[in-house]
Amino acid sequence: MLGETEWMAVTLSVQVSLWATVISLPVAIGVAYVLARRDFRGHAVLNALVHAPLVLPPVVTGYLLLLLFSRNGPAGQVLQDWFGVTLAFRWTGAVLAAAIMAFPLMVRAIRLGFEAVDPKLEQAAKTLGAGPLVVFGTVTLPLIFPGILAGVVLAFAKAMGEFGATITFVSNIPGQTQTIPSAIYSAMQVPGQEPVAMTLVLISAGIAVGALIVSEILARRMQRRLAA
Repeated sequence: MLGETEWMAVTLSVQVSLWATVISLPVAIGVAYVLARRDFRGHAVLNALVHAPLVLPPVVTGYLLLLLFSRNGPAGQVLQDWFGVTLAFRWTGAVLAAAIMAFPLMVRAIRLGFEAVDPKLEQAAKTLGAGPLVVFGTVTLPLIFPGILAGVVLAFAKAMGEFGATITFVSNIPGQTQTIPSAIYSAMQVPGQEPVAMTLVLISAGIAVGALIVSEILARRMQRRLAA
């Protein structure tokens, strides 16, 4: 049976993953659009920066976040002095770490959605007098919805499983920054706690599978609407 600390880790993991996904989504759509539809100097640099968290060791990413957003770091000091916000060793820092680690997966999925859309459909809407924002909202977004949905699910699942960057940046404080992966790690360090670790593994897998099922249902409904 799970104790209060483990259930708090489950709740915090869901909370962190949801916030990381929601915060990342608008930025990911914008970055994916730029990478898919614009050709400019620095395109390769932007693409490399976006995908850097995938190739860097998660601990390195967490350490860089700690350098930047600790109370003595350049970004952390500004946030603390101007807004009274502290990220290091807080659950909000876990959101930032999870969002950064999940961001490349979300951008990649959405970018593929943009690249799959025939530009002639957007041009046809423009010839009928629709402005760029109207075309984007009524033509482009519905067509790339499967890509957005795939990106959201991938980002949520990645955020749920994020461990290295999170534990480096916000530590493993029960009830405050301990997520499911951190709780599993802690349980594995204590003899006789293997059942607790296995239960957390099953809960994490159940949440991930549930998210996939929901996304599949939503994708099919959207396809029916587009086909109607």
